[in-house]
Amino acid sequence: MAALCAAVIWASAPAVAQDVTISTSVSPDAAWGNRLGDLMGVETASLASVSGARLRRIGSPFTGRQRAEDARVTDMSVLDRRPRARGNRQWRCLTEALYFEARGETPEGQYAVAEVILNRVDSANYPNSICEVVNQGTGRRNACQFTYTCDGIPDRVTDDRSWHRLGHIARIMIDGAPRDLTRGATHYHADWVNPHWARVYPRTAQYGQHIFYRQQY
Repeated sequence: MAALCAAVIWASAPAVAQDVTISTSVSPDAAWGNRLGDLMGVETASLASVSGARLRRIGSPFTGRQRAEDARVTDMSVLDRRPRARGNRQWRCLTEALYFEARGETPEGQYAVAEVILNRVDSANYPNSICEVVNQGTGRRNACQFTYTCDGIPDRVTDDRSWHRLGHIARIMIDGAPRDLTRGATHYHADWVNPHWARVYPRTAQYGQHIFYRQQY
């Protein structure tokens, strides 16, 4: 029996270049081999006309999570001009956490704190909603995860401009903006304290007074 072997090389997109080989040890009809070669030639020509970025989007269900559109805004004057952001209870919990944990930080630092909370929501080690993550351990001695939920200080919003801005940041992050500032961080602390886990988890970033870490187990 004649062996049939055909190979296609994606030469038009170096970032995803690879060899695709189809082979069989049985060919009942040589015409099938010719037809297969013709079809694969058409496929190669089609792929050659597609940009590398488009190929990566086509392959994203198989090659990993597709990068979200970056809708983050760091110019606070732009957020100031937008209508007030609104959302459900999960949005309010994230806005509240950003307000009490990070309103004095730079915009990047505020987005970074939002990343930590959302990374925890996605982690099997933590609850699966924003409100549950933010309030985890609240009311139990030395168990709260975010200081403002157990510091005994009434949680009153007195800075309306900061609330307006942080509401937009919360909305932007919940709607799927990239989380690439902290490299998957699940923890952070102020630079004047030294929690025990900071000696165990790898440090991933620092923005303002907050140092970020990624849990390893």
